[in-house]
Amino acid sequence: MSDFSALKELFFDESSLFLRGILSKPTKNARFKKIRITPVKIKDTLHFHVEQFTEKQAFQKNMNKVEIIPFLENAISKEYRTAVFETNTKLISFLTNKKGEISVIKNKTKKENNYNATKNIELQSQNRKKHYILQEGIPVPFLVELGIMTKDGNVIAQKYNKFRQLNRFLEYIDDVLSNVLIQEDGKEKPEISVIDFGCGKSYLTFAVYYYLVVLKKIKTHIVGLDLKKDVIEHCNKLAEKLKYESLKFQTGDIAQYKTNASFDLMITLHACDTATDYALARAVKWNVPVILAVPCCQHELNANLNKQKINPGFAVFLKYGIIKERFASLATDAMRAELLESSGYFVQLLEFIDMEHTPKNILIRAVKKQAICSDKKTSAFSDLKNAIGTAPILENLL
Repeated sequence: MSDFSALKELFFDESSLFLRGILSKPTKNARFKKIRITPVKIKDTLHFHVEQFTEKQAFQKNMNKVEIIPFLENAISKEYRTAVFETNTKLISFLTNKKGEISVIKNKTKKENNYNATKNIELQSQNRKKHYILQEGIPVPFLVELGIMTKDGNVIAQKYNKFRQLNRFLEYIDDVLSNVLIQEDGKEKPEISVIDFGCGKSYLTFAVYYYLVVLKKIKTHIVGLDLKKDVIEHCNKLAEKLKYESLKFQTGDIAQYKTNASFDLMITLHACDTATDYALARAVKWNVPVILAVPCCQHELNANLNKQKINPGFAVFLKYGIIKERFASLATDAMRAELLESSGYFVQLLEFIDMEHTPKNILIRAVKKQAICSDKKTSAFSDLKNAIGTAPILENLL
């Protein structure tokens, strides 16, 4: 087994500050040509900005200290022959020979390179705070048409929360875009397909199209689905006006939707109650690589919770209406996450936007694992189901 204890020195040694890292000389198993890592402060907490490069594109994500080490252990042991990391006091290199043996070399950093790393991190933090995928001051046609931006590119004050929400969702897509684009053989897909279940007025659908097609130059087909015919008609007219040729909207029910198409990304924002379950179930059965869902109005478990079935230790959560509602919502999303895990996905529950804007602020991000996984339900799901005496409809749909 390789000795990766030196990684802990890089990220947990408080006597030194991490500056940069580069992973290069990819093996046949590597999905990217190289990886670059730099420190960045997010909400005053140190994170690590990871950039993964293909021939034409760069994919970015942020990781904390706990996440970065297993990520690097896997990359160094399986995907890259050279990995060099620098702090303000030391230089640590991981070199892999043809037999797969890894040697670790440590050197002191040269004095001329021993600059104030804290200032460097603060500068990166400031630059990141100013950056939006959809930038202020630059007119974006669909935002102008939807009344979020003026023709001069200024965000309308009353719509700033929506502007921020759209940017946040696009950041979550950007973090996992490589999982959408890269095939199992490591090659990029020539085009991708996206479906937005319960698209509504389609602020997000237009934003995703603009981000993928206009900004990223990725050939993309997007379908928006909703029950309201008048809204769908309006969205199709707007897509035609904007000349978004591969963006189409359809009237339909998530539960009844049928198609022969395959999708690379499924999104659903605030689909009410069990509509989220139907969307998740469809995505799993279609084997969609990436799922992004922000659930809303989780009434199902709230209605099914009762004192006769629930574990006595949880009975206090049923005493007060507002607590019962929130408990049911959290239990619903936790069980959905466990069901997705048992269906072969790596799942994260993330804060979508600040609680002050809406209490429905949990985003379920699920990325399909490459390894074949069992469909056996996790013990965590079974334990919670037994404790509260009920489960979301997603269990039956899968």
